[in-house]
Amino acid sequence: MKREETVDYHIKATWHAIARMYNSGAGKFGLSVATGYILLNIDSEQGTPSTKIAPLLGLEARSITRSLKNLEEEGYIYKLQDEKDKRFFRIFLTNKGKQARELSRKGVIRFNEAVQTLVSKEQLEQFFAVIQTINQVIEQQSLQLEAEQQEEAYLMLK
Repeated sequence: MKREETVDYHIKATWHAIARMYNSGAGKFGLSVATGYILLNIDSEQGTPSTKIAPLLGLEARSITRSLKNLEEEGYIYKLQDEKDKRFFRIFLTNKGKQARELSRKGVIRFNEAVQTLVSKEQLEQFFAVIQTINQVIEQQSLQLEAEQQEEAYLMLK
């Protein structure tokens, strides 16, 4: 099978093209796709628990720790200890962070509006249905792999 015939190739190539486009615009403001998405997923009024941000982005918590630290150092966010549970911190946007969030939001809206002018509502609905099915396949494959690994570990212990 040629790479152009695989689903994952097209998803990855398209995501990289989107990321390059977003990074091109965001770079003018000292941001990136990653930081833009983090800012978009922080509740601008209530803040967001630091432990909830990565799952909102479909990532592991350890994968955004450095980004959060950089955003804090650059004055986009600040942390406050959670009032109810002192073990956790809530992340809030500074005024600079709110402005950057708005720029990111406008970029996402602009891209989506451009796509919607060229792709019919029916095509988008079908696209979203296909993506949802692909995610179900991924979940099934992940569960199957985990079960196989557990079985192998069990057999090694025997």
